[in-house]
Amino acid sequence: MPLFQKSAAAREAGSPGSARPGIRDLLAGAGVRRLLASRLAAQWGDGVFQAGLAGAVLFNPERAADPTAIAAGFTVLLLPYSIVGPFAGALLDRWDRRRVLTVANLLRGVLILLTALAVGRGLAGFWLYAGALIAVGISRFVNAGLSAALPHVVPERDLVAANALLATLGAATSVFGAACAVGLRAAFGPDNTGSAWVTVVSVVGSLFGAFFAARFKLGSLGPDNVNETKEAIAAIARGLVDGGRAALRAPRVAAGFVALFAHRAAYGAGLMITVLLLRYSFHDMGPLRAGMAGLGEVAVAGGVGLLIAGLATARVVRWLGRGRAVCAALIVAAATQVGLGLPMTLPTILIAAFLLTAAGQLVKLCVDSAVQQDIADDTRGRVFALYDTLFNITEVVAVALTALVVPLSGRAPHLVLAATALYLVGMVGYLAVMRFSRHPVPGVASTTAQPVEE
Repeated sequence: MPLFQKSAAAREAGSPGSARPGIRDLLAGAGVRRLLASRLAAQWGDGVFQAGLAGAVLFNPERAADPTAIAAGFTVLLLPYSIVGPFAGALLDRWDRRRVLTVANLLRGVLILLTALAVGRGLAGFWLYAGALIAVGISRFVNAGLSAALPHVVPERDLVAANALLATLGAATSVFGAACAVGLRAAFGPDNTGSAWVTVVSVVGSLFGAFFAARFKLGSLGPDNVNETKEAIAAIARGLVDGGRAALRAPRVAAGFVALFAHRAAYGAGLMITVLLLRYSFHDMGPLRAGMAGLGEVAVAGGVGLLIAGLATARVVRWLGRGRAVCAALIVAAATQVGLGLPMTLPTILIAAFLLTAAGQLVKLCVDSAVQQDIADDTRGRVFALYDTLFNITEVVAVALTALVVPLSGRAPHLVLAATALYLVGMVGYLAVMRFSRHPVPGVASTTAQPVEE
């Protein structure tokens, strides 16, 4: 059988006699190594930038932070791109992705410098967030472009494993960047000036991201076929509709969206609770820290979860099948919320961060591979941009709603139980979409059709 024409079952689980690609095999091609280098550089810079900004706003002794202020910060960082993202996705399917990734990284670097200037001068409100929200928006756009380009440097048979490796290394590098920001903050100081210098350091990631993206040849990252009209504005305006239609036509993608967005809503509520607990309720416990250092430890615990999920996802999917793997991850997340979230202690919060992040990353990697396998190249960029946009909107709404009812101490058992329910709702929704589309989850019996191996 030709390399790029493996059956759906083989793509999903790998044929019994086929060799499983190792990390060395996946990174054998120069193209995938360049794409990985660009992703790692960009996401390290994202981690430094976002953690530095969090320190400047949430844990800065010169600024005050309550649930409303925290929610406002997350909103201005995520919501603007959520509005323009699906339209910008059309550009990933119209313009040369190599050029887009190079220019976007450089533009992000300029905006980061402007944000650092605002932080250093002690500006608040619009002037602080204007550059930051656009910079983060461009970061999301870059990540969507990198994901859309992956099938151009990796054979289809290795997409699940390659996506797990690159996405997980990228996410772990972002966490490492956040940890670097915590260390830099200790060196530069927690005030406005120190926070500004931490933000400036993140420009390095943008510069290297642009450098590695520029090393690709024009056209080598796609799109292969462009079916847009010559009017760019019309093409961009259709981005939301085209991405949504493409996702709805792919049952595994649509069902995955339901599961992933349920996770993101629960994660947003938990994030708000965690930040408040670290700032107002927790105290240092030996090597475990409260405050900004504690947030760094939570980020590291989540980063380890990302790494474990990246290493294990391909094997778990081969063992259980994609449907059962997604459902198992959601069940683990729900159990974690109840068992480790309710005690609301520093040690249990750290363990919960590890497990919840690992479970969420497994679901995300399954959705990523579904988009890469089931969506045509000429619309893949729009679907990824729509995916990232809805991902952000879900978190923003969850954070905002949580801010309305959470006490300043962060101790809100009823919200932890609500997050638990969201995971279970996500699992039920995932199964319902798969059954309704007459494309049953592997291994889950259907009353109207025979099970279909994915």
